[in-house]
Amino acid sequence: MMYPTTPDGRYFVVRGTLWRCSNPSLPEDTRQGLVNQLMTARRAVKAAKASGDPRQLQAARTQVQKAKVGLGERGPVWWDDGAADLNQKKVSDTPYAQWHAALAETSA
Repeated sequence: MMYPTTPDGRYFVVRGTLWRCSNPSLPEDTRQGLVNQLMTARRAVKAAKASGDPRQLQAARTQVQKAKVGLGERGPVWWDDGAADLNQKKVSDTPYAQWHAALAETSA
């Protein structure tokens, strides 16, 4: 499923919420390595939940966080124009509200 991406490429929208995109300036091999780490960490989270071990779960979630920061999806923003980070904000409460509303109008 494809999610709409903001015109500046910083966010994609899922169920009305903005989620930060990966840093587009990452070299492909770096990006792929981080994606691989992220998928491994997500599988570890699933396994840790199944095991019921809270320390294992915390360690796995730490690895997810580390990969997401590396990708630019969390942590410091990857753009340098001083724009605020709107990650996990309702799109209707952001400067992207009009853009998103127009998308809904054109798809109706």
